[in-house]
Order: sequence, then C-alpha cells, then structure tokens
Amino acid sequence: MLIRTLLAATALTAPMAANAQSMPGMDMGQHEHHAPAPIEAPPMPLNHGSMDHASIAPATSAKPPQDAAAPQHAAMDHGPMTGMDHSGMDMHGMKGMLGGYSMMRDASGTAWQPDSSPMWAIMGKRGAWSTMVHGYATLVHDDQGGPRGDQKTFVASMFMGMGQRELAGGTLTLKAMGSLDPLMGKSGYPLLLATGETADGRTELVDRQHPHDAFMELSATYSHPLGRDLSGFVYLGLPGEPALGPATYMHRFSGVANPEAPISHHWLDSTHVTFGVATAGIVYKDLKLEGSVFTGREPDENRWNIERPRMDSWSIRATVNPNSNLSAQVSHGFIKSPEGLHPEENVRRTSASVTWNLPLGDNRNWQSTFAWGRNDPSGGDHGHTTDAFLFDTALQIGRWTLFGRAENVDKDELFGTSTAVIRLPAVYSTSAS
Repeated sequence: MLIRTLLAATALTAPMAANAQSMPGMDMGQHEHHAPAPIEAPPMPLNHGSMDHASIAPATSAKPPQDAAAPQHAAMDHGPMTGMDHSGMDMHGMKGMLGGYSMMRDASGTAWQPDSSPMWAIMGKRGAWSTMVHGYATLVHDDQGGPRGDQKTFVASMFMGMGQRELAGGTLTLKAMGSLDPLMGKSGYPLLLATGETADGRTELVDRQHPHDAFMELSATYSHPLGRDLSGFVYLGLPGEPALGPATYMHRFSGVANPEAPISHHWLDSTHVTFGVATAGIVYKDLKLEGSVFTGREPDENRWNIERPRMDSWSIRATVNPNSNLSAQVSHGFIKSPEGLHPEENVRRTSASVTWNLPLGDNRNWQSTFAWGRNDPSGGDHGHTTDAFLFDTALQIGRWTLFGRAENVDKDELFGTSTAVIRLPAVYSTSAS
C-alpha cells in the first residue's frame, strides 16, 4: 500500500545541540529539511539575565557524576562552552527533569529516549527560570486511494514551552503544549486502516485519524534527590501523559518524520493526551521505575476544551538507558472505558519498546525504534486480544531525512463487529518535496 504525501513545512527552530540536528517533536514530516546551519558557541559569555532569542547557544549532554566515564555525544563539539555544568546540567541551566542526567533524555510526559538523541529548541533564561520553546506547523496534502480512501489538505501543528528552576533543594519543571489540529475538523484526516475515537459522538472513526486536542499538556513535575545516584519525582498533568508505552511518535526522532499517526497508535501511545494524570517514581542511575493513576476515557470530539479528570485507571513502567545510545521500556496498565462509544469496555494494555540512536557527526543522525503493544479488552463487542508491532527509522544527512516505517496490527474494528480478527500488515513509504 502506497500513501502519496506531499509536504511543505515551516518550523520554529534554533540549535540546542552542537551537532545541529532535529528535535523529536519538531517538524520533520518531510525528506528535505530546511534546518538552520550549525551555530558555533559564542566566544563571549552570554547574558543569562533575560531570555535572548537572538543568541542561541548550543548545549551538551553531559552525563551525571555517577557515569562520568561513559561516552558522551559522539558528534558533539567538546570545545569550550559557556555555562556548561558537568553535573548533568545543560546550557542555560536546563537539566534532566526527573534526576541527575542530561535533559536530552527527556521525551514526552515522563518517558525517556537515548541520551544521544538530537534536540532543537530556543533556550532562554529569566531570573531563576530556564526556558525552552519549540514547535512546528506542517502543511500536508494527503491522497489515499481505493474505495475506502480519501484526500485532504491540512496543517498539523504542535507548540510547546517549558520552564525549569531549582526549588527547595529539588527541581520544578512546568510544561505547556498545544496544537491547532482542531482546525482541520472533527473527523481529522484520511488514514487507511486507522481506527479509534469518534467525530460526532455516534459513529466510530474508521480509515481516518482524529485530530489532537488544542490542549495537549499542562503539567508540573517536581524531583528531589533522595541519596547518592537516587531521586524521586512527582508529575501532575491536566492534560498529561501517564507512564504507559514508549515516548509518543511525535517526540522521538525516529517517528517525527511521519506526517501522520501510526496505525498502531491506539496500542502504543494513545494515552499521550490524557485529561488527568498523576505519576510518581524513582530514578536510580540509569533506571527509572514509575506508576500512574489517570483518566481512562480518551478525549471526546470537542477538541478545544479541558475535560474533567476521573482518575480511574492505572499503569506501571520500567525504563533503562544502559548507555547513551539505547533506551528500553516495558509497561502495563488498566484503562477503564477508553472509548466513549463503548463505555462498558475496559482494556489492559502491555507494551515494550527499544529505541537506538547513533550520532554520525556533521549534522547526521540515525535512530530506530521497535515497539510492541497488546490490548486485552473485557466487556463489550471487542473481546479479542490484539497485538501491534511497529518499526520506524529515520536517517538524517544534513538537510535530508530518509524515513521508513513498517507495522503489523491486529484489527477487529475495520468492518464493524466481527467474530474474526483480521490481520492487516501495512508498510508505508513517504516522500516529500
């Protein structure tokens, strides 16, 4: 199956890593990237008294003290850098949200990615606060053939701001993320084999992908050292993302080049916009253990509001970053009544994933993710246990990105209620100009 997609994009970007690569969550929905050229570290010390968008300084991914001998970003310029803190703090005072590690490790919610992952952002400093801003807007023409296909031109977007400061011996991080995706309409965009949620509150969306909500994340995180190489944290979001599944596709380098959601979205990371999340966990060296209580119901068809939290579901997740180029997670959760059209149905979801990242130097990077998710529903008409497998990969060479994705997903919603599970493998090829 071939989906023909033409893309033109504009992005709000500035280099944060010295190897001048792209950031998970930034606009990479195209094969040709008009990213700015690498910016050298300024020879004079920066004035951190106020945020200066005209002076963007690179940041490093220094490992925390307990892993000082581990390899750092292979492609990074290790020359003199103003404001570097070798305790895991990056330029402008920004550091790991949950503990003593580089902020490059933080992805969506409390999920991790490899420490060597590239990152783009506009960094700043205002008083005690370190700030970061990034976002994208991508113009997409989507033409999907066949009797079930359709075509649509739309704009996909995401904008995010983050502020961080020291507080009472710990670290407070505030995040806000939004999107103008609701402007594309309640029925979203054509996506063959996609299922999940509703546009009118009466019928299921099939062969279409719903838009993101205008409010994607409003969260606060507080972490505090508990001992040598050990920290504890609490994350609260309305909306937010629970500890379930891998980093969402738009926040990992291997997935952001995809202009549309994976068809495995509702097996892996569909909870990434959840109205009501509370997560607590610990970080010991490169291991993170965490648990969440959250609202099981997915957002309704009104994409502009903030919904009432229910806090009726739970999840647990273990994540390990054994070296700077690898991140692996396994998670399990109980999701109460996720679909508004099937309120009697609950789902147990299990997920495991591995993300590998390889900095190649000279504005080049390669990242791949393999993920598996299983939905085990109870109650309702969808009683089948279904699995989804995803592999996505992105190789950036300067301004060009070569992206590929393969998925194999069990679906029992494509043709209405059925006693048979239909296995529909799909491999997508995406091109851009």
